[in-house]
Amino acid sequence: MTSTDPISLVRTFGLAALVLGSAATQCSAQSKPFRPPAVPLITFDPYFSIWSEADHLTDDVTRHWTHQPQPLTSLIRIDGTAYRLMGTTPKDVPAMPQTGLRVTPSQSIYEFKDGKVHVTLSFMAPALPDDLNAITRPVNYIEWKVRSTDGQKHVVEVFDGTSSALTVNTQSQKVTWSRETMGPLTALRAGTEDQPVLQLAGDDTRIDWGYAYVAAQTKLVSTAIGSEEALTSAWVATGKLSAADDKRMPRAVSDDQPTLGFSFDLGNVGAVPVARHVLMAYDEVYAIKYFGQKLRPYWRRNGATPASMLQEAEQKFDYEADQCNIFDKLLDDDLVATGGPKYAQIAALAYRQCLAATGIAADANKQPLMFTKENTSNGDIATVDVIFPMSPMWILFNPALAKASIVPILSYAASDHWKFPNAPHDLGTYPIAKGTDDGGEGMPVEESGNMLIMCDAIAQSEGNAKFLTPWWPQLTQWAQYLEKYGLDPEDQLCTDDFMGHLAHNANLSVKAILGLAAYGDLCRIRGDAQTFLKYQKLAKDDGAHWMKVADAGGHSLLAFDKPNSWSQKYNLVWDRILNLGVFPSSVARQEIDYYKSVLQPYGVPLDSRTHLTKTDWSIWSATMATDLDTFETLVSPIYDYLNTTSARQPLVDSYVTDNIKSDGMHARSVVGGIFIKMLADHAVWQKWIGFDDKEHPGPWAPLPVMPKLTEVVPTSRSASVSWKYSIDKPADGWIKPDFDDASWKEAVGPFGTAGTPGIAPKTVWSTDDIWLRRIFTVPSLKGDAQLLVYHDEDVEVYFNGVLAGKAPGYGTSYEPIDITPEAKALLKSGAKIVMAVHCHQTTGGQGVDVGLAVEVKG
Repeated sequence: MTSTDPISLVRTFGLAALVLGSAATQCSAQSKPFRPPAVPLITFDPYFSIWSEADHLTDDVTRHWTHQPQPLTSLIRIDGTAYRLMGTTPKDVPAMPQTGLRVTPSQSIYEFKDGKVHVTLSFMAPALPDDLNAITRPVNYIEWKVRSTDGQKHVVEVFDGTSSALTVNTQSQKVTWSRETMGPLTALRAGTEDQPVLQLAGDDTRIDWGYAYVAAQTKLVSTAIGSEEALTSAWVATGKLSAADDKRMPRAVSDDQPTLGFSFDLGNVGAVPVARHVLMAYDEVYAIKYFGQKLRPYWRRNGATPASMLQEAEQKFDYEADQCNIFDKLLDDDLVATGGPKYAQIAALAYRQCLAATGIAADANKQPLMFTKENTSNGDIATVDVIFPMSPMWILFNPALAKASIVPILSYAASDHWKFPNAPHDLGTYPIAKGTDDGGEGMPVEESGNMLIMCDAIAQSEGNAKFLTPWWPQLTQWAQYLEKYGLDPEDQLCTDDFMGHLAHNANLSVKAILGLAAYGDLCRIRGDAQTFLKYQKLAKDDGAHWMKVADAGGHSLLAFDKPNSWSQKYNLVWDRILNLGVFPSSVARQEIDYYKSVLQPYGVPLDSRTHLTKTDWSIWSATMATDLDTFETLVSPIYDYLNTTSARQPLVDSYVTDNIKSDGMHARSVVGGIFIKMLADHAVWQKWIGFDDKEHPGPWAPLPVMPKLTEVVPTSRSASVSWKYSIDKPADGWIKPDFDDASWKEAVGPFGTAGTPGIAPKTVWSTDDIWLRRIFTVPSLKGDAQLLVYHDEDVEVYFNGVLAGKAPGYGTSYEPIDITPEAKALLKSGAKIVMAVHCHQTTGGQGVDVGLAVEVKG
């Protein structure tokens, strides 16, 4: 990097240097402001992700990306008169007029104004690409800036409330709360009473373990914990909070909603802005269960605590706010210059969302592992065809995180778990990565091509392929698989699996051909000229064959055997980005010309079978255009959809191109693929590589050895186990050993309905609830005893009347659950235990079964 590089300039001289170093001085603002379908407020990972799904911040409660309410409240008093800034309560308090909204890569900034004051309410995630510590610190900032607009001074107070709903999956779960002094900060904390760490896996889920924190400088704030209604009504009337915290706990969130309250007295505010801020944080304690090993969040890798983490965040607030402003401006300029102002706004909306759909944990070597969650799909963890569309953002901004996202896949593929010649599809269901040893949702050509292309892009970013050395046999094996099966793929799924199986898929064939070329390029980077030439020739020969069999006269076919068909060939874009030289430029030009002819009001459909499109793939296809006007022609309809759709949700990556009301998959990391346009400009790519994190993580730890579970009190899947059961609510005391269950029915488990994934019921249970009892004798236990449970949905297990464990939601397999210390103390060899189980079901399939297993590590 030279001293005239724009990044060096802004670091040396500050914001004023932007006019010297930015790629463009053009502003991305539109003549009419962009109206996001949902605005990112608090973004960190799939659990700590809060959005406003309304035009105004006061039109609706704030919501988790799953649409469930997670209320954040902000009120302001001006000379004793209260107004709402955020949220819908109190209902009788008027909303202050919202006059503006701007979404940048790292910030969402609301403007409010009445006849007396102007308020700027900002939400900032310090997701700075050159600072891995900032990206992985689970803190967002909310800041209020208030100034007088009428020439007079006004007495101003601000209220901030955070619901304990942030800490539960369902609002019936009970929470507790506390407060703590952390150096100069006062922090309020809330979390569930039960703390079922890493037990809940699935898609439409929210975290129910760990603790939400809100903190502010003690000298500037007063605080209280209580019901949302009590806190706000008292504050609206007096500007004061209760002197004592609510002590009625634990209680359900739905029971008078426990809320963490903060009040700031800004004093007499004049024309000079007065600012206050809070820190919002979430301590997951453990982030991912990785092949039986509970991984700490990356920020905890060196022993950091919530207190040390929050104090560090407070110390860095001013610095990180400046750095976010620099980053936002610099990135906006490059986005506008590269793809136009509408593209810049879409990308700004995508940046925080991409990060918020992933979790970053530390492995045994304290190295980062990034895990995607397949939101609004099936909740898969580390899905390769989700990592692949996400990858342009991290290849551009931080290749260390691009590597961290594929290391779990590489390590798993190299282990004894994986028996197939192709790349895996995923590693399980978030947040539990345990592998899919049976092959799972197979996409053999898709995932093998994806992995090879990503590996080559990372190597090109770094100028070497040393990172891949431990897994080179796997890459070679995948290239050999594509050599055999990729040119004319058999009937199998591709990443667009919602369209079903498709044989002879022309776009999938492109991916395979470019995957072979990418492997050859990796050989070149490693200095293996002979193998490079072999795969370069193979890819070019396959490409020439493809152009013949896919030719439909003016465009290419959807599948080689489907005349009068077409599809987006978004995979072609990597030929240009990686300089592979497989296809002549005329192929991309022909495709682009055809896409313009089938353009719908809100974008190019995915293929001739549907009007559905994918936002990420459409921008990949548009990136094949070599002129900005054509790129903007294809991207502008996507902007128009986002700007006007009635489907209020985080940035979608699927919708119907002629239906402004359509919704689809949203809040997903795949939108990181929107940044691919910047990779296609090699000068821009090279510039941002210099902004990469300087820690250069590695080496990564080996894949953990999965603990072996041996059933010592059998489940009904491994033995014929008879249970007493009732589908009518029993009398109190049903969990006790001396309860009279003579009137209960008796049957062999498991219990449930046919077709429920992961269980084979022998006794039908189709009501909302079932109560079960059985007696077992405790065997000699050699190892760590755990419950082994299948539950769909909420389950509670008791030993002799003592709670042994519980888990909300549902799973699709038998999973271990930690036994409470009180119940574990009862497990003495030879003791008689009455195991009592309650399972509650709400919708869909259902099933329950429980046993006891011993975990043996090694």
